[in-house]
Amino acid sequence: MSPPARPDASRAVWITRAEPGAAGTAARVAALGLEPLVLPLLETVDLPEAAGALGGEGPLAFTSANGVRAFARLSPRRCGPVYVVGPATAAAARSAGFADIRPGAGDVEALARRILADAPPGEVLHAAAREPAGDLAGRLLASGRPARRVAVYAARETRPTAAQLNEALAAPVVLAHSPRAGRILAGHLAPLASRPAVLGLSPACLAPLEGLDLPARAAPDRPLESDMLNLLASLR
Repeated sequence: MSPPARPDASRAVWITRAEPGAAGTAARVAALGLEPLVLPLLETVDLPEAAGALGGEGPLAFTSANGVRAFARLSPRRCGPVYVVGPATAAAARSAGFADIRPGAGDVEALARRILADAPPGEVLHAAAREPAGDLAGRLLASGRPARRVAVYAARETRPTAAQLNEALAAPVVLAHSPRAGRILAGHLAPLASRPAVLGLSPACLAPLEGLDLPARAAPDRPLESDMLNLLASLR
């Protein structure tokens, strides 16, 4: 029996995204004929203390699939309209049992506009990360719409082994899905003489890497993973 084929390091793509989303990203990267290397820089943990603050009858808002999943584990509430930032978050909401799902156009500002345009009366509850990428509740409040943010999960830095990190750092391309992941990634890349290309889900994900000399640094016009993977395909 011949030994299993070794991954082609020249086609490796380091996926820094937290699970469970990283597995889906890996499948989509593999479909491009590339070698996904999953080594999350962050992991998510629920915040059980938030459960008592998740009541109400107004619209719900989610800006990440992780927010949907954490909310669903902490609360039985599934009624009313649910405003979501994009298709991945919409898919998570459907899987969690929500029926009235109203997607935005891919970012917090577009989601705020959608809520202001057609959300029914009531306080908007934004179930989010402890450190959200954008201030949806603040944007709504500034426009006169009652809203509050409740942190339902937190993202904490992982501790990969030296061997895992060395293998990941040898990949020619890295995907950064969040600004915080971008900050952690910048710390790992800073000491290196030879660095990979980095694709971010948005410019904010790449901002922490601005001072580094990289062979390529790019983000799509819309913060959608499908658009980021189109950029990845164009690098081949």
